[in-house]
Amino acid sequence: MASADSLRMLEIAAAAADSKGGEDLVALDVSEPLPLVDVFLLVTGRSERNVAAIADEIEDKLNEAGYKRLRREGRAESRWVLLDFGDLVVHAFHQEERAFYALERLWKDCPVLPVTVAAPEASTRPAE
Repeated sequence: MASADSLRMLEIAAAAADSKGGEDLVALDVSEPLPLVDVFLLVTGRSERNVAAIADEIEDKLNEAGYKRLRREGRAESRWVLLDFGDLVVHAFHQEERAFYALERLWKDCPVLPVTVAAPEASTRPAE
């Protein structure tokens, strides 16, 4: 079962991905089959530039929260960027790569975790 710390990392990463237009966020609890990883976060970007922006924002926000990246792959091409933060591994895909590699099918026996992204806070100013 994914640890509380892994779920906190997931929350930060999901919010970061959402803030850069990441789509179709899916989180999988891979702690049972993978002893060194708790959660995979899958996210789709519309273009290479969007995938790069999503990956960079996730990395920045997790670093700001005190989590260090162990490994990054695919940033140069930005078709499939893998960010390894130990307990959390983020897969930021271009739409075509996401469909082709279909990690959801590969890991279909793993529980899906809820991905919640906080709504922007409503303004407290009265309407004019």
